[in-house]
Amino acid sequence: MSDNTVTDLADLGALAGGAPAVAAPEAGAPEAPVRTGPAAPLREKEIDAQGRSYATGRRKDAVARVWIKPGSGKITVNGRDQEVYFARPTLRLVINQPFAVAERSGQYDVVCTVKGGGLSGQAGAVKHGIAQALSKFEPALRSAVKAAGFLTRDPRVVERKKYGRAKARKSFQFSKR
Repeated sequence: MSDNTVTDLADLGALAGGAPAVAAPEAGAPEAPVRTGPAAPLREKEIDAQGRSYATGRRKDAVARVWIKPGSGKITVNGRDQEVYFARPTLRLVINQPFAVAERSGQYDVVCTVKGGGLSGQAGAVKHGIAQALSKFEPALRSAVKAAGFLTRDPRVVERKKYGRAKARKSFQFSKR
Protein backbone atom coordinates (compact mmCIF):
# COMPACT_ATOMS: atom_id res chain seq x y z
CA MET A 1 0.00 0.00 0.00
CA SER A 2 1.38 3.41 -0.99
CA ASP A 3 2.03 6.28 1.38
CA ASN A 4 -0.44 8.61 -0.45
CA THR A 5 -3.56 6.58 0.24
CA VAL A 6 -6.42 8.48 1.88
CA THR A 7 -8.77 6.43 4.05
CA ASP A 8 -10.36 9.17 6.14
CA LEU A 9 -10.33 12.94 6.63
CA ALA A 10 -7.44 12.82 9.09
CA ASP A 11 -5.22 11.27 6.38
CA LEU A 12 -6.35 13.96 3.92
CA GLY A 13 -5.33 16.76 6.30
CA ALA A 14 -1.97 15.17 6.96
CA LEU A 15 -1.42 14.58 3.23
CA ALA A 16 -2.22 18.20 2.37
CA GLY A 17 0.25 19.38 4.99
CA GLY A 18 -2.38 21.64 6.52
CA ALA A 19 -3.56 21.92 10.07
CA PRO A 20 -4.01 18.68 11.93
CA ALA A 21 -7.47 17.18 11.77
CA VAL A 22 -9.88 17.96 14.60
CA ALA A 23 -10.03 15.15 17.11
CA ALA A 24 -13.34 13.55 18.05
CA PRO A 25 -14.99 15.11 21.12
CA GLU A 26 -14.42 13.45 24.45
CA ALA A 27 -17.09 11.21 25.93
CA GLY A 28 -18.11 13.73 28.62
CA ALA A 29 -17.98 16.85 26.42
CA PRO A 30 -21.23 18.29 25.05
CA GLU A 31 -21.76 17.81 21.33
CA ALA A 32 -21.93 20.74 18.96
CA PRO A 33 -25.29 21.23 17.19
CA VAL A 34 -25.42 19.53 13.81
CA ARG A 35 -26.42 21.79 10.90
CA THR A 36 -27.85 20.08 7.87
CA GLY A 37 -27.56 23.09 5.58
CA PRO A 38 -27.82 26.84 5.42
CA ALA A 39 -30.96 27.75 7.33
CA ALA A 40 -32.84 30.41 5.40
CA PRO A 41 -33.62 33.28 7.74
CA LEU A 42 -37.33 33.91 7.99
CA ARG A 43 -38.17 37.30 6.52
CA GLU A 44 -39.90 39.98 8.49
CA LYS A 45 -43.64 40.55 8.18
CA GLU A 46 -44.34 43.73 6.18
CA ILE A 47 -47.68 45.29 7.24
CA ASP A 48 -48.84 48.92 7.07
CA ALA A 49 -50.85 50.87 9.66
CA GLN A 50 -54.18 49.49 8.33
CA GLY A 51 -53.01 45.88 8.72
CA ARG A 52 -52.49 45.38 4.99
CA SER A 53 -49.57 44.09 2.97
CA TYR A 54 -48.69 45.82 -0.32
CA ALA A 55 -46.95 44.56 -3.44
CA THR A 56 -46.61 45.43 -7.11
CA GLY A 57 -47.21 42.80 -9.79
CA ARG A 58 -46.18 43.05 -13.44
CA ARG A 59 -46.93 41.05 -16.59
CA LYS A 60 -46.43 42.19 -20.21
CA ASP A 61 -47.43 45.88 -20.16
CA ALA A 62 -49.77 45.59 -17.16
CA VAL A 63 -48.90 46.86 -13.68
CA ALA A 64 -51.00 45.92 -10.64
CA ARG A 65 -50.83 47.52 -7.20
CA VAL A 66 -52.14 44.95 -4.70
CA TRP A 67 -53.13 45.25 -1.02
CA ILE A 68 -54.17 42.16 0.96
CA LYS A 69 -55.56 41.87 4.48
CA PRO A 70 -57.30 39.09 6.42
CA GLY A 71 -60.96 38.85 5.49
CA SER A 72 -63.65 36.85 3.74
CA GLY A 73 -61.92 36.32 0.38
CA LYS A 74 -63.40 39.28 -1.55
CA ILE A 75 -61.28 40.42 -4.49
CA THR A 76 -61.83 43.96 -5.83
CA VAL A 77 -60.14 45.09 -9.06
CA ASN A 78 -60.29 48.79 -9.97
CA GLY A 79 -63.28 49.29 -7.69
CA ARG A 80 -65.25 46.41 -9.25
CA ASP A 81 -65.76 42.82 -8.14
CA GLN A 82 -63.47 40.26 -9.80
CA GLU A 83 -66.45 38.52 -11.48
CA VAL A 84 -67.35 41.80 -13.19
CA TYR A 85 -63.83 42.92 -14.14
CA PHE A 86 -62.51 39.51 -15.20
CA ALA A 87 -65.57 37.95 -16.86
CA ARG A 88 -63.71 34.89 -18.14
CA PRO A 89 -63.47 32.09 -15.56
CA THR A 90 -59.91 31.25 -16.66
CA LEU A 91 -58.73 34.73 -15.67
CA ARG A 92 -60.36 34.41 -12.24
CA LEU A 93 -58.68 31.00 -11.89
CA VAL A 94 -55.30 32.62 -12.64
CA ILE A 95 -55.88 35.26 -9.95
CA ASN A 96 -56.79 32.69 -7.28
CA GLN A 97 -53.80 30.38 -7.96
CA PRO A 98 -51.50 31.85 -5.24
CA PHE A 99 -54.20 31.32 -2.59
CA ALA A 100 -54.78 27.74 -3.76
CA VAL A 101 -51.07 26.89 -3.60
CA ALA A 102 -50.72 28.48 -0.14
CA GLU A 103 -53.98 26.81 1.01
CA ARG A 104 -55.40 30.20 2.04
CA SER A 105 -58.49 30.35 -0.21
CA GLY A 106 -61.15 32.70 1.16
CA GLN A 107 -58.98 33.98 4.01
CA TYR A 108 -57.76 37.28 2.54
CA ASP A 109 -59.47 40.32 1.04
CA VAL A 110 -57.69 41.77 -1.98
CA VAL A 111 -57.94 45.34 -3.24
CA CYS A 112 -55.98 46.12 -6.37
CA THR A 113 -55.65 48.72 -9.08
CA VAL A 114 -54.35 47.57 -12.43
CA LYS A 115 -53.56 49.47 -15.61
CA GLY A 116 -51.89 48.85 -18.95
CA GLY A 117 -51.98 45.87 -21.25
CA GLY A 118 -54.95 43.60 -21.92
CA LEU A 119 -57.09 41.48 -19.64
CA SER A 120 -54.78 38.45 -19.76
CA GLY A 121 -51.72 40.52 -18.86
CA GLN A 122 -53.66 42.29 -16.13
CA ALA A 123 -54.74 38.97 -14.61
CA GLY A 124 -51.11 37.82 -14.63
CA ALA A 125 -50.02 41.08 -13.01
CA VAL A 126 -52.65 40.71 -10.26
CA LYS A 127 -51.53 37.11 -9.67
CA HIS A 128 -47.90 38.24 -9.37
CA GLY A 129 -48.88 41.02 -6.97
CA ILE A 130 -51.02 38.72 -4.81
CA ALA A 131 -48.17 36.21 -4.55
CA GLN A 132 -45.70 38.95 -3.55
CA ALA A 133 -48.09 40.46 -0.99
CA LEU A 134 -48.94 37.03 0.44
CA SER A 135 -45.26 36.26 0.99
CA LYS A 136 -44.84 39.63 2.73
CA PHE A 137 -47.88 39.08 4.95
CA GLU A 138 -46.96 35.49 5.86
CA PRO A 139 -43.21 34.94 5.28
CA ALA A 140 -43.61 31.21 6.04
CA LEU A 141 -45.62 30.83 2.79
CA ARG A 142 -42.80 32.22 0.65
CA SER A 143 -41.24 28.82 -0.13
CA ALA A 144 -44.55 27.31 -1.29
CA VAL A 145 -45.42 30.29 -3.47
CA LYS A 146 -41.88 30.50 -4.86
CA ALA A 147 -41.81 26.78 -5.69
CA ALA A 148 -44.95 27.29 -7.78
CA GLY A 149 -43.13 30.06 -9.67
CA PHE A 150 -45.51 32.89 -8.75
CA LEU A 151 -42.87 35.25 -7.35
CA THR A 152 -40.94 35.39 -10.60
CA ARG A 153 -41.94 38.16 -13.00
CA ASP A 154 -42.65 36.73 -16.45
CA PRO A 155 -40.15 38.61 -18.65
CA ARG A 156 -41.90 37.93 -21.96
CA VAL A 157 -43.07 41.13 -23.64
CA VAL A 158 -44.16 42.00 -27.18
CA GLU A 159 -41.22 42.35 -29.56
CA ARG A 160 -40.84 45.81 -31.06
CA LYS A 161 -41.50 46.57 -34.72
CA LYS A 162 -38.37 47.03 -36.83
CA TYR A 163 -38.00 49.50 -39.69
CA GLY A 164 -38.20 47.96 -43.16
CA ARG A 165 -40.54 45.27 -41.84
CA ALA A 166 -44.31 44.95 -41.81
CA LYS A 167 -44.32 43.86 -38.14
CA ALA A 168 -41.61 42.71 -35.71
CA ARG A 169 -40.43 39.91 -38.03
CA LYS A 170 -42.83 39.78 -40.97
CA SER A 171 -41.41 41.20 -44.20
CA PHE A 172 -43.21 43.04 -46.95
CA GLN A 173 -44.06 40.90 -49.97
CA PHE A 174 -41.02 40.38 -52.17
CA SER A 175 -41.41 40.96 -55.90
CA LYS A 176 -38.68 39.74 -58.23
CA ARG A 177 -40.06 41.65 -61.28
